[in-house]
Amino acid sequence: MSRIITDATQQLIAALDLVRHQEGGYYRRTFQSDNQTMLSTAGGPRYRMTSIYYLLTQDSPIGHFHLNKSDIVHYYHLGDAIEYTLIFPDGRLKTIVMGNDVIAGQSLQLHVPGGIWKASRLMASSSGFGLISEAVSPGFDFADMEMASRRTLSEQFPEHLGLIESLTNR
Repeated sequence: MSRIITDATQQLIAALDLVRHQEGGYYRRTFQSDNQTMLSTAGGPRYRMTSIYYLLTQDSPIGHFHLNKSDIVHYYHLGDAIEYTLIFPDGRLKTIVMGNDVIAGQSLQLHVPGGIWKASRLMASSSGFGLISEAVSPGFDFADMEMASRRTLSEQFPEHLGLIESLTNR
């Protein structure tokens, strides 16, 4: 897959007003539950729900392993399929492909519970991007997200070393 971003992808990034995300890809918060009382969490007050657009592209095709404290529901929109790799606390591995080919087993929605290591990668295809949305509850806060350390995650889950090496950036 080429690492050069296409004009169409640049136009999509501009149209959706996306910026680079620290885990990889591009994002923009599109909603936060401003008109409801905040939730009290161990990390402090949080919105009841937030939502973002999230885009993987040829120039940023990987959402590196990270862990969120909140539950997240992902919604596939358009473009190429996106493969999600989940590592559960007991070491169980699950791979899900989000895309529009539901007959072939691709998913339009994906729920990832809080406390699960998650990575994503753009599948090779023709459009050069994959666009999803995420709804997060309690609402997303960067303080509730942990980027994976390759060394630490490999020590915790040595049986998944190859995946960890390919889906972490530090």
